[in-house]
Amino acid sequence: MTATHTLRVPGAQLHYEVRGAGPLLLIMGSPMEAEAFASLADALASDHTVVTHDPRGISGSTLDDPDEDTLPDRRADDVAAILYALGADSADVFGSSGGAVTGLALVARHPDRVRTLVAHEPPVMEILPDAAEQRALTEDIIETFRKEGQGAAWMRFMAVAGFVTEGGEGAESGEGGESAPDGPFGEPTEQDLANGARFFGHDLRGTARYVPDIAALTAAPTRVLVGVGAESQGLITYRTSIALAELLGTRPVEFPGDHAGFLGDPKGFAEALRNTLTN
Repeated sequence: MTATHTLRVPGAQLHYEVRGAGPLLLIMGSPMEAEAFASLADALASDHTVVTHDPRGISGSTLDDPDEDTLPDRRADDVAAILYALGADSADVFGSSGGAVTGLALVARHPDRVRTLVAHEPPVMEILPDAAEQRALTEDIIETFRKEGQGAAWMRFMAVAGFVTEGGEGAESGEGGESAPDGPFGEPTEQDLANGARFFGHDLRGTARYVPDIAALTAAPTRVLVGVGAESQGLITYRTSIALAELLGTRPVEFPGDHAGFLGDPKGFAEALRNTLTN
């Protein structure tokens, strides 16, 4: 059984969901909403209390100012507010893609609230040697959205990320657009289009330009682990994950599938996450 809740936070009203029983585990993405993690959450709910949420401005989490640009620090404070509303001193956290960036910001800003963070393929481009080039590519994606619309922007995004070639064919590293991070799966709904516009217009730049506070992450009492997909070689998020693990002085933890492996094999992914949290 899944209980749905709303929570008022500065500038927004958040939608979050709670299911299962056991140790508290937060699962989050950005811009992926709670619904995208439902199968993974269900697979973990037999032995965890699993909390998922819609990031501010996405799906059921509405903004007071629709033109607000969302930064990882603000999203992290939202997650801390959810923990407070639940009466929880701390929780384990799994963040995927932009949600992994939120998790890094959460540990840096609220280190006592996170027991273990599994940051699965965070797109922290600023730590790469070619950060300036990656920054320019991000700006090109945003400009493509503004000039040509969402369809063209998604194709450009997936090519830059490594999921497809510029011609639209699947890259060697993955399964093409079907496994693209946070992208449209099948025919987009009106909500998908709204979330996509939010992503390109207000979320992508702030997420891609986030610089992890390595000193804060290593000083925190939190165990910080970086996850990578077994089939993610060739994706930009594989590069960022390896680079982040090196900066943290840790070894990356391998998970099934690629960047969105939890969608293709939620049960296998859940088992891998259980093992990571308990070992």
